[in-house]
Amino acid sequence: MKAIQRYLAMGIALLAAFCFLVPPSMAAQPYRIGAIMEVTGGLSFLGEPGKNTFVMIADEVNKAGGINGHPIKLIVYDTEGKPTRAVTLAQKLIKKDRVSIILGPMSSGSALAVIPIVQKAKIPHIALGASRKIVQPPKKWVFNTVQTDTNVVTRIYQYMTKVGIKRVGIITVSNGFGDSGREQLIAVAPKFGIQVVADEKFGPKDSDMTAQLTRIQRTDAQALICWTVGPTEAIVTKNWKQLAMKIPLYQSHGAASKKFLQMTGKAGEGIIFPSPKLIVADQLPDSDPQKPILMKYKKAYESRFKHDVSKFGGNAHDAIRIAISALKAVGPDRAKIRDYIENLKNFVGVVGTYNYSPTNHNGLTKESVVMVKVVNGNWKLLE
Repeated sequence: MKAIQRYLAMGIALLAAFCFLVPPSMAAQPYRIGAIMEVTGGLSFLGEPGKNTFVMIADEVNKAGGINGHPIKLIVYDTEGKPTRAVTLAQKLIKKDRVSIILGPMSSGSALAVIPIVQKAKIPHIALGASRKIVQPPKKWVFNTVQTDTNVVTRIYQYMTKVGIKRVGIITVSNGFGDSGREQLIAVAPKFGIQVVADEKFGPKDSDMTAQLTRIQRTDAQALICWTVGPTEAIVTKNWKQLAMKIPLYQSHGAASKKFLQMTGKAGEGIIFPSPKLIVADQLPDSDPQKPILMKYKKAYESRFKHDVSKFGGNAHDAIRIAISALKAVGPDRAKIRDYIENLKNFVGVVGTYNYSPTNHNGLTKESVVMVKVVNGNWKLLE
C-alpha cells in the first residue's frame, strides 16, 4: 500500500513539474485562424506577400505569449488562383479545421465565390478582394480590408478634376475585378463632370491590347484609365508606350507593387495610380497617424523576407490584426467575433482607419488613398 502511495506521489510531482515547465501559451487551447490565398500560380504576386504577412504576425504574437495565453494556430491553404479551389478550401477550413475566422482570398473572383459558403456556415470572413460587390450590399458574415473600387475611382476622378481632365477612355479586364471597376468608372464619372468617351475590354489571358488602345487613341480622350492587375497590367502599359500615346495612363491600385515596376520596366515611367499609403510611407508627413504603423510593418516585413512590401501584404496585415483584436476581446466564438468586427471603430491599420457598422463592412474612406506617380523607376507621392 505504501509503495502504491509513493508511486502515486511521484506521479503527481512529475505531472506538477511538467505543468510548471510548459509555458502558458502551450498549455492553453490554440485559437485557429484560417486563410485561403493565391500562393502559387498566376496570381502569386497577390497571395505570397499576404501569406508571408500572416505567418510573420502569427509568429510575432506567439513569441509574445499568444492571445490571452492562447497560441495562434494559423492554417493557410493555396487556392492556386482558382475560384473553385477557393470554395473547396473554405469548406475544409470550416468543417475539418474548425477555424474561428477565415481570411482571404485576394482575388475578387475567388472572394465572391466563397461568400455563399461562409454565409451558410455562419463564420466571420475578412475577404481581401477589391470589388465593391464583396461588401455591397452588406453580407452578415463578410468584411474586407481593401479599398473598394468605388473609393479608388472617386480618388482618381478627384485628381483628374484638379488637373483639368474631363474626357477619359477606359480599358478593363473581363473578370470580377475588372467588371466591378468598369461599373464604377462609368457610374462615378458624371459626379465629377467627366465623360467616358471610349470603353474597351480585354480578356484576362490576352497578350496584346494594341487594337483597343488604338481605338481609344482615335478619340478625344484626355487620359487613359486601365483597370486590371498582374501581367495584363504590364501589357497595357507596354502597349501604351509602344503606341506613343500622348495622353497619360492611369492604372488601378493593382499597380502598387514592386512586381509591377519589374514587369513594366522603363515603359512604366510616368504612369499615375491610386494607392494605399504603404508604398510611399517614408514620404508621408510625421503627423500622419498611420505612419508609425506603416513604417513598423515595412521594416519588419522587408527585414524578414528581403524584398519590398506591397499593398497586398498591407491588406493582409490589417485583416489578421483585426482578427487578433477580435479574438483577444471575445475569444474564439464565431458569432461574437462577427459582432465585434461589425462594431469596430477607429482601428488604425496599414490600409487606413477602419470604422465598420451594420451598413458598412468595408470600414474605409477615400481619404486613405493617395495618388502616386512612377518616376525614375520608383514611386513619388503626388498628393
